[in-house]
Amino acid sequence: MNITIKFRGDDGFHNRLLSYLKQHLPFQILSLTPLRKNVYIVSLKDGFQFVLKGYSSLRRLKIQEVFTQSLKKAGFDYSYSFYSLPNEHRLFFESQYFGFLEYLRRGENTFYYDSMDHCQEGLTLLQSFHIASEKLVDSYRTILPAFHLIDKWEERLQQFQANAHVLSSFLQKEVIEGLIYWAEWSLTGLRQEKESLYSFPNVILHGDVAHHNFFRISTGELYLIDFDLISTGPSIADYLQYSNRILPFLSWSIKELSSFQLLQSYFQHPVFLYALAFPTDIFREWNRLVKEHTYNDVRKVRSVMELTLGQLDERLAFYKQLETNIN
Repeated sequence: MNITIKFRGDDGFHNRLLSYLKQHLPFQILSLTPLRKNVYIVSLKDGFQFVLKGYSSLRRLKIQEVFTQSLKKAGFDYSYSFYSLPNEHRLFFESQYFGFLEYLRRGENTFYYDSMDHCQEGLTLLQSFHIASEKLVDSYRTILPAFHLIDKWEERLQQFQANAHVLSSFLQKEVIEGLIYWAEWSLTGLRQEKESLYSFPNVILHGDVAHHNFFRISTGELYLIDFDLISTGPSIADYLQYSNRILPFLSWSIKELSSFQLLQSYFQHPVFLYALAFPTDIFREWNRLVKEHTYNDVRKVRSVMELTLGQLDERLAFYKQLETNIN
């Protein structure tokens, strides 16, 4: 047996977990390899592998198990499945419930938002996910939280404003004030168009469409993974987040973004244009930096500074073009 550590963590915890698994699983375990916090690859002596993932509550684990199963029944096959143990035996170790996920072997062509083809491929997969999740939304309405875009962004703006005294050590006053201006402009428009916001199909939202949650498997197919942030809400919320994720790779070009056929209809709605002007990614990262007190970490600060300033001129020109288009 061995343990392969890919990130800094508690070696003692990994050894205790391995010992616990050997005692409670009817398998011969060869290795336990951490992928990220609370996620491990378990390799068995017969060559079989699966992913072990920890959840803070049994309810969270059960929702993930049932939801991925529901997705498959609704016709969405491009994700993993959960395995179940005999007699519904549950692994509970040091305040976490562990689930068993299908191991997906990574393909050579890693997915990233580095080309128009990749951006289109991810968008098409997200649309397929929504088509399936729309069939499930009524069944999960009382189980999953409802997503309220305006409330979430108002809170994010308030946190950014409250953190301004810390941020002033890193950003010029004009930059902070400019970002706040566009956030307030965006929210004003969203409040005016609130009824339109909820006119889009109600689906189960993925909630985290970062490139690393689109996974290329060894056969070349693209899978959608990690449903920890699912909620119910209008489909536009996922497409807004997706647009925000790919815009840096499109150099903040309205022409490039609107060239995706799936998004073209959204550009006819002012609510979509107002929402595109909210600097949610910048606010999220600075707020996290302050919350976690990691603003003394040079590497992390450099990353957030690059996010903020690296394409600031292009971003501001994009916002101004949105304003022109609405007017």
